[in-house]
Amino acid sequence: MTGGFRFLEHTADVYVESWGETLEEAFEWAAVGMFEVMTDLKKVEAKEKYEISVKGEDLYALLYEWLEELLFIFGSQGMVFSKFKVHKIMKKESNGHMLSGEAWGELFNIEKHTQKTEVKAITYSLMEITKNKDTEQWVVRFVLDI
Repeated sequence: MTGGFRFLEHTADVYVESWGETLEEAFEWAAVGMFEVMTDLKKVEAKEKYEISVKGEDLYALLYEWLEELLFIFGSQGMVFSKFKVHKIMKKESNGHMLSGEAWGELFNIEKHTQKTEVKAITYSLMEITKNKDTEQWVVRFVLDI
């Protein structure tokens, strides 16, 4: 992978920027960035695989739904993820975009995993999805409500 993520300056919440050679890779790194806010991913083993499929009316909604679904699984099942693979982002003619992917992780264990910052929600605030003309990489930015 040639992508990555970093945290940008924000006054109250967490502002994440991720990038990749493909839009799929940028979305993968967005998920890594979100989970790194919550725990130290070096301690999270990729033991269990979850299939993820989401839809959105546009790419912004698709990014929101991807991260929201992962956050929902964390909140409802206690899973923390450290590895992500977005297989395909497709534009559907009549109903927006679809994403199919996978996430690997394990149940959160307070004795093993560092408890960092709670992510309350994904937001559309400052959300951007662009392709850098100089590097040809996709860049994704979004704010996490903490």
